[in-house]
Amino acid sequence: MPLQSAGLLMCRKREGKIQFFLIHPGGPFYVRKNEGVWSLPKGLVEKDEDPKMAALREFFEETGIQPIPPFRELGVEKMKSGKLLHVWSFIGEWDETNGITSNLIEIEWPPRSGKSISIPEADKAEWMDYEKAIVMMNTGSINSWTKQETFTGTYNYPRRTSRTYFLAK
Repeated sequence: MPLQSAGLLMCRKREGKIQFFLIHPGGPFYVRKNEGVWSLPKGLVEKDEDPKMAALREFFEETGIQPIPPFRELGVEKMKSGKLLHVWSFIGEWDETNGITSNLIEIEWPPRSGKSISIPEADKAEWMDYEKAIVMMNTGSINSWTKQETFTGTYNYPRRTSRTYFLAK
């Protein structure tokens, strides 16, 4: 069975537009990278773990924000890597002035040095409208992103035909 990841896409509506909560990866490799590296909070599903529970766990670990139901299943997408990504959405709030609190992970740095450092899995977060998010997101994360209907209507996506999926009721 392929590896599985699970994530939550928090959204809100401001000034008639849907905004999506996205995170930027932490660490020295991403410190000078911005466009094309943001994603929804997500991570690997542990052995015998329910994907939805993994999505909830990962969201909290990477942001310090406790997601509040209801959660709307958006489906499962096969990523370019072959990994299966399970995604749910929910309506939530986050005050940018509070920042995020991410768990720390160990990485080898510099590469092939044998030395390790602790870095935050995510170093910042931001509310983005669709137009900005599609530019800022990691292309590996766009599969589930590009098939979403907002509260107000269906987008015509530049890479795909428009499809109807609901973020939330």
